[in-house]
Amino acid sequence: MAKRKNRKVVVRKNYTADSKRKVNKAVKANRKYKDTVFRMLFSDRNNLLSLYNAVNGSNYEDPDALEIVTLENAVYMGMKNDLAFIVDTGLFLYEHQSTYNPNMPLRDLFYISGEYQKLVNHKSLYSSALQKIPAPNFIVFYNGSEREEDCWTNYLSESYENLAGEPNLELKVLTLNINEGHNPELMEQCQILREYAQYVAKVRENAREADLDTAVEQAVDDCIQNGVLAEFLRKHKSEVIAMSIFEYDKEEEERKLREAEYEAGYNSGKQDGYNSGKQDGYNSGKQDGYNSGKQDGYNSGKQDGFTEGKCEIIHLMFDAGESLEKIAQYTGYKVEELKNLLKK
Repeated sequence: MAKRKNRKVVVRKNYTADSKRKVNKAVKANRKYKDTVFRMLFSDRNNLLSLYNAVNGSNYEDPDALEIVTLENAVYMGMKNDLAFIVDTGLFLYEHQSTYNPNMPLRDLFYISGEYQKLVNHKSLYSSALQKIPAPNFIVFYNGSEREEDCWTNYLSESYENLAGEPNLELKVLTLNINEGHNPELMEQCQILREYAQYVAKVRENAREADLDTAVEQAVDDCIQNGVLAEFLRKHKSEVIAMSIFEYDKEEEERKLREAEYEAGYNSGKQDGYNSGKQDGYNSGKQDGYNSGKQDGYNSGKQDGFTEGKCEIIHLMFDAGESLEKIAQYTGYKVEELKNLLKK
């Protein structure tokens, strides 16, 4: 992407001091939803600026160029947006996901609506002047194990039923894979992101050999020793361990849930297919049997009728004085067979 000059963020014109106090009050009141290591790392302005520059190919140096506008009190279905900030005239929503979620465009629709409600002075919506809003950008940082692509895009219109033509409302979400080995250029540009990926990989590696608590604690100690997120981990060691255990447990539970849903769907489909096939086979066999029996009955009846008619002709010829030899020549029967027939 094109390089951008360092410019100070455009401050919201219609976000009043009173509304800011209300938001800050809500932030303090809402602490029941657990943080994540990713969110904790990139809530630091310097780290967030580094991530933004890496994603956008920009070279901002002043952390104050970022205006943090994350909706701390906006929760949908038990989840909250990780990071939201304004740079120049752009509004960026960053989200971390450890499991693939195709519903992110719909979730981001709720998030961005909340952001705009917070940013805009509602009275100005009734004026004759056009209300300007920052252009939205939606990015998910994914480190799950279901998908292997470096990046992909999901669209809100994928959720529409019976969509005909171009959607009247569209929202697209770019997902970047931040597992080790993916998006090397992005990782090279953002050291914190690269080290975060190394830490996550270490936790997962350890978890294959030890219980989760031990795996996380050992991963933290190893990373500190090897200079991976060392300062951050020393400062927030107990919090990081607690959050990592929670995140990994949640990831595993969601994975097991998806496996159970798949298994249930597979078994249900298999049974439905068996029942349907059994019924179709029965109906098909019944019809084939009917057709076959009908044909056999026809052939048998035809043959019986032919035989009875032939016997009647033999009796008539014999009564008319024809010799057995002549009747045999005419019907194809042997003389002895004719004698037996004439006795009936």
